Amino acid sequence: MRFIVRLIGLALLAGAFAAAVIDGARSIAASKLILTPLGATLYWAFPNKMPLLQPFIERQIHPFLWNPILYNLLRAPNWVVFGLVGVALLYIIRRRPPPIGYSARDRRSWS
Repeated sequence: MRFIVRLIGLALLAGAFAAAVIDGARSIAASKLILTPLGATLYWAFPNKMPLLQPFIERQIHPFLWNPILYNLLRAPNWVVFGLVGVALLYIIRRRPPPIGYSARDRRSWS
């Protein structure tokens, strides 16, 4: 399980880097800052499902989840969202450091 979560986290970090490079190249070509929002990318990937997302969340889950939370998340740049989720996954599954004051040989018997 740890391997799969680490693989997903690294893939998200690679996607964040690629999205940052793409936004940077587009910004240089246009001579102004261009950031691709996550909502535009999701709409490009799922054109039939994205218009159904807002009514579903407002009716089935809660309207508060859509307006302040998911709306702002969909307006955030791709590379920020992918990078934060990738770093969070890698942070969650990291190996814990050994406790201070105990021998590493003693730690093997704890596991």
